[in-house]
Amino acid sequence: MYETKSLNEECGVFGIWGHSQASQVTYFGLHSLQHRGQEGAGIVSNDNGTLKGHRDTGLLSEVFKNPADLEGLTGNAAIGHVRYATAGSADIRNIQPFLYKFHDGQFGLCHNGNLTNAISLRKELEKQGAIFNASSDTEILMHLIRRSHNPSFMGKVKEALSTVKGGFAYLLLTEDRLIAALDPNAFRPLSIGQMQNGAWVISSETCAFEVVGAKWVRDVEPGEVIVIDDEGIHYDTYTDDTQLAICSMEYVYFARPDSTIRGVNVHTARKNMGKRLAQEFKYEADIVVGVPNSSLSAAMGFAEESGLPNEMGLVKNQYTQRTFIQPTQELREQGVRMKLSAVSGVVKDKRVVMIDDSIVRGTTSRRIVQLLREAGAKEVHVAIGSPELKYPCFYGIDIQTRRELISANHSAEEVCDIIGADSLTYLSLDGMIESIGLETDAPNGGLCVAYFDGKYPTPLYDYEEEYLRSLEEQTSFYIEKVK
Repeated sequence: MYETKSLNEECGVFGIWGHSQASQVTYFGLHSLQHRGQEGAGIVSNDNGTLKGHRDTGLLSEVFKNPADLEGLTGNAAIGHVRYATAGSADIRNIQPFLYKFHDGQFGLCHNGNLTNAISLRKELEKQGAIFNASSDTEILMHLIRRSHNPSFMGKVKEALSTVKGGFAYLLLTEDRLIAALDPNAFRPLSIGQMQNGAWVISSETCAFEVVGAKWVRDVEPGEVIVIDDEGIHYDTYTDDTQLAICSMEYVYFARPDSTIRGVNVHTARKNMGKRLAQEFKYEADIVVGVPNSSLSAAMGFAEESGLPNEMGLVKNQYTQRTFIQPTQELREQGVRMKLSAVSGVVKDKRVVMIDDSIVRGTTSRRIVQLLREAGAKEVHVAIGSPELKYPCFYGIDIQTRRELISANHSAEEVCDIIGADSLTYLSLDGMIESIGLETDAPNGGLCVAYFDGKYPTPLYDYEEEYLRSLEEQTSFYIEKVK
């Protein structure tokens, strides 16, 4: 349940080239990606080589509540961004796309992900005289491009892309082209589509293609850089040192169920996870209840495999604001009470299997179990459609310390007691990988599963000391616990 769990993706990006109403199409595309970021939004358009932009904090509809703001972004190309801050504060200076106007050119830039060497790069660039306006790590790429001595512009871009490390999907709009680039592991999803009029679109998720009337063409590959201009689309690479490791949490939690990532529909993957979870579940129950909304697909699969009825025992209030961006845990828990209600007529005197996609801090799970018990559930068995979240993410998810993860500090039995459930079952790691089922021979089925096993597919660079320190704190925690 993205709204209350407080586990959040950084943002979503959308770009288009070759459409007379590019900004309006970008607005609709970003609306489909709103679940990926709700702290701010912006669009930069290209009108015959002149770039114009508008950005602000808040939801997309709030940022463009004045029709003139969108109507003023004329031109046949645009890039847009919805933001959730994992690197940098929610200050308006960090809202993207960034718009740069130099003496020799104009550029719009937006980014999804997190750079693992951003701190050291920023220090080095500042030593060389670079001035940063924002605290976001996105700005680093433009400084690297401008400081490159490569004679060609694309040479500068490729050199900069090879310098930054971590998880990133970039969109760069210039006076004569749209450039898209993905990190060497494809941690973040990025797809290419085409509209009937020939316009090319780039999006974090394919669900945006349906809204704007585009047809999926293909996914951007790891280490690839795409250039779109008036002559068409051009595919190139900036590195051959690639290894597919797409974020497994995209399938578990972040992406919309109607999106397809690397050939696998998200709803289908979650349903498969639910089926596998039912096979690994060992308790007697009467009904299956999924936590709205991201766990409904898994609940459907669990019910289908187990033969138990899939009931609507939890109802979500569709007319409250999303709560995951609330700054305090108390407000987040209040958000749970506002957003969810248990249906007494469904769960009373029943042994309930409550399906959720993950447990982060445990506070949301505890509150939902309590709701079900208050509604009269005889037993509440919690079944999670992913393994235990034990390790932080450094590639674009806002969990960067083990202190925040309940499973990093407690055994499954202890977590079960803390959330007040009668039992707690996690999906096995192999079960998750096989349920997603990417057609690849890459390690872990082409997925990044570091959140579950602590084995990161890349060096952590600036985060290495932070990660090792968190492991030391974890060891101290368990020593004290044994004492």
